[in-house]
Amino acid sequence: MTITHRPVLLEQVVAALVAPSFKARRATQSMPAPGTVDGVFVDATFGRGGHSRALLSYLSPHARLFVLDKDPAAIQVAQQLQQDDPRVVAIHCGFEHLYDSLDAHGVEAIDGMMMDLGVSSPQLDEAERGFSFTRNGPLDMRMNNSTGQTAAQWLAQASINDMKEVIHHYGEERHAFQIAKAIATRRQSSPLQTTHDLAQLVSSIVPTRPQAHHPATRTFQAIRIYINRELEALQAALPLALQLLRPGGRLAVISFHSLEDRIVKRFIATGARPEAAYAHLPLTEEQLPRPWLNSLGRVLPAQEEIAANPRARSAVLRVAERTSRPLTEGWRNEWQEVAAYYEHAGQPYARRRGR
Repeated sequence: MTITHRPVLLEQVVAALVAPSFKARRATQSMPAPGTVDGVFVDATFGRGGHSRALLSYLSPHARLFVLDKDPAAIQVAQQLQQDDPRVVAIHCGFEHLYDSLDAHGVEAIDGMMMDLGVSSPQLDEAERGFSFTRNGPLDMRMNNSTGQTAAQWLAQASINDMKEVIHHYGEERHAFQIAKAIATRRQSSPLQTTHDLAQLVSSIVPTRPQAHHPATRTFQAIRIYINRELEALQAALPLALQLLRPGGRLAVISFHSLEDRIVKRFIATGARPEAAYAHLPLTEEQLPRPWLNSLGRVLPAQEEIAANPRARSAVLRVAERTSRPLTEGWRNEWQEVAAYYEHAGQPYARRRGR
């Protein structure tokens, strides 16, 4: 079977990186002529290369595009693209290793970076990868399936409390404790080996509601995020992007669920509005910190895209642009202070500004 991969928010992501005066609320962006954009760009989640190929159509012959992915199948596609296009450099790694990977290629600064978070359509559609509860296959769920612990291996030995915490925290599943207990009971007689094993068990516990997601959706999401350390990798990668972006360079991130979008949203708020954390202090405007980022807003898929590609329905694209403020020796400490503000006292403000 031939799998057709439809990149989400394709035109919007490319515009976010190359349109000279991109604004998220503009229905139509003024785009440069194809083949004219110079610079160094990064696709930190190559997948099957839909976003990369669209971006390449705007890049000049002298530009470079570094594409990263931890999935061996994705990197095979990326390496073929590298053979066909000398502007492309394929790197087999996760984006949490972004800085060191680019440094190994002599890259100290970039002009734009895009991230399409979560699991890709080909990973969902290939039953043997174990990501989908609708296709029966081994309970794997590793994005890099050449190394690490599978979902089945973790479920075979994890404690009830650990499973409950993972399913509740990463899946926001109200029935996490009951699911964890049922897994522990089931594995005493026969371990969970396939996606259908897990999906059927969860479906026997979580009530089915009309027009709602499959009962196992949240549990599968939670275990996948945990197995691949997705949120930890995202939290590590975003500051690396800040360090690498030149003034005027753009960061475009597509999220698909609230946990990862919250991380991206807070990161941009921290970089774009650091002065909010010091509003209670008697400081003059000149004494308040200048922003590291400018927030260029968020983009949601149009109804036409959702109708053509239902997987786009939960997508959120957030875009930020690097300012000229340098990263001084103590920038990390200041960043952490501002981030703590948005983590706690600044949440109402972050909600108003970040929508």
